[in-house]
Amino acid sequence: MAVMTTSKAARAQATRELILAAAERLFAEHGVFAVSNRQVGEAAGQGNNTVVGYHFGTKADLVRAIIQRHADPVEEHRGRLVAEAGDSREIRDWMHCLVQPIVDHLAKLDTPTWYARFGAQVMTDPALRAIMIEEALTSPSINRIVDGLHHSLPDLPAEVRAERSDMLRQLLVHMIAERERALAEGTDTPRSSWQAAGVGLIDALTGLWLAPVSTPTEKDERP
Repeated sequence: MAVMTTSKAARAQATRELILAAAERLFAEHGVFAVSNRQVGEAAGQGNNTVVGYHFGTKADLVRAIIQRHADPVEEHRGRLVAEAGDSREIRDWMHCLVQPIVDHLAKLDTPTWYARFGAQVMTDPALRAIMIEEALTSPSINRIVDGLHHSLPDLPAEVRAERSDMLRQLLVHMIAERERALAEGTDTPRSSWQAAGVGLIDALTGLWLAPVSTPTEKDERP
């Protein structure tokens, strides 16, 4: 009985992995709500139209499962880098902690990858972006990076900090997605590898945080 139970659990896990891989690809290509559970099931090679709902529940639950599938190894790597950064006051050290685990993770996956484009789709969907933001906010390493930035830029006004955080999120999500798309389509990319692309992104994000803060003039503040 134990052998049969183990075998059944293994089959269920294999089915879940097939569904996650199929959903990630379809969501990356077409958007989350443009793809039905039936289409995901068919792409995963499953004949049962209810298999996706059986294993994952709602569409939001499926999105969360895809995020978590990648978040765990990225968080483990990022945790090590954060520990190495210690009490650094160098902005580039914290940007390295933020970016490097993501590009290293994508570099390890089989080509083409889909996760960066999936993330871009989720972040532009008002109903789903809260899931990805929630996952980031519960990450110990992300919270440590935020603390490191605050300590490194103690005089940066709160409204500028919030504005640049939004800019950082947009650059991080969409630049990585653009590189992934180019690789999948076989078009030229500015950098030769994921690691090199990470260096360029780290440089840009460091410059973003260290950019001067200008005081708006009366003309700038007119509606």
